[in-house]
Amino acid sequence: MEFKKSIFLTGFPGFIAERLVARLAEKDVQFFLLVQSAFVEKAIAAIEKVAETTGTPLENFALIAGDITQKNLGITDEDLETIRFETTDIFHLAAVYDLAVEKVLATHVNLEGTRNVNDFARSVKDLNRYNYVSTCYVAGKRKGKILESELEHDAGFRNYYEETKYLAEREVENLKEELPVTIFRPSVVVGDSQTGETVKYDGIYYLIQYLRKSPNLLRFVNVGNKAVRLNLVPVDFVVEAIAALSDDEKTVGKSVAIADPYPLTTAELFDAIAVTMTKKKSVFTPPAKLVEWFLSQSFSPPVTGLPFYAVPYFFLAQTYDTGTADELLSSHGVACPGFKDYVGNLINFVEQNPEL
Repeated sequence: MEFKKSIFLTGFPGFIAERLVARLAEKDVQFFLLVQSAFVEKAIAAIEKVAETTGTPLENFALIAGDITQKNLGITDEDLETIRFETTDIFHLAAVYDLAVEKVLATHVNLEGTRNVNDFARSVKDLNRYNYVSTCYVAGKRKGKILESELEHDAGFRNYYEETKYLAEREVENLKEELPVTIFRPSVVVGDSQTGETVKYDGIYYLIQYLRKSPNLLRFVNVGNKAVRLNLVPVDFVVEAIAALSDDEKTVGKSVAIADPYPLTTAELFDAIAVTMTKKKSVFTPPAKLVEWFLSQSFSPPVTGLPFYAVPYFFLAQTYDTGTADELLSSHGVACPGFKDYVGNLINFVEQNPEL
């Protein structure tokens, strides 16, 4: 069968990757999905689900045993030759998404793994697009507005996740002179805006879980602040944005922030959750410095559920310009929904699935 597109994708069957494959699946699209051996059974189940829901033949999906940290991505020579010849589009999503990750592992996967994928991209015979999924947090400790055209800085980083994703993006940025590259920078990804579905409770979910303990009591004191905005994007928007722009010639050579153009302050996020749970807003907002001090004490995590490594993100004085993304996405009819419009769905999912 002749395929109009052959997609090589890393990071399957991850939360975003699985949804992206389902969004891109068509009867005349072929997939080479790089899967670590430990996730083969999960990947098979995911592909069967995608094939059933999209009506795409199972034979369109090839699970490739491999690992981005290995030479030639751990792919056998025979398979590698075929994939290099047939691939038209690359989506590199595989990474360690963990704010507490150790340096050695983060460097091995995020940086060295991306270098290996870059080498593979260079070897593809007829490459139409190399889509790399980075993060807004390559901005590290920078303050103020972060432009999509900006990357290089010396402000430092809060953790090795940020640092190694920054170093990895620099490697991909350097490829723009050689290959048709598009870099996507999602902000904090939360559950589906329609169903609330997610696979991990972190970020804003710490706040949701905190208020769920005793919403009518805990909503009185707003632990957010009015100066810092936390940028959240639902996974369905992220997938739709990547799918639309990965097929748009105008995005070649660009870096785009997949972020909310109108993010709420952490105080507004707190109230949005409180109102959804109790129909009432907070009454008192302590000084931000006091809240930050409290969250940094040893007794805080057992009470609030917020681990120390996540605290800085609720006091992060930086915003992400989405001018390029907004302009490009508008032509596709894609826009980020506001948090207040879908927070109820996130909370409902948590209530129905208290433990993941």
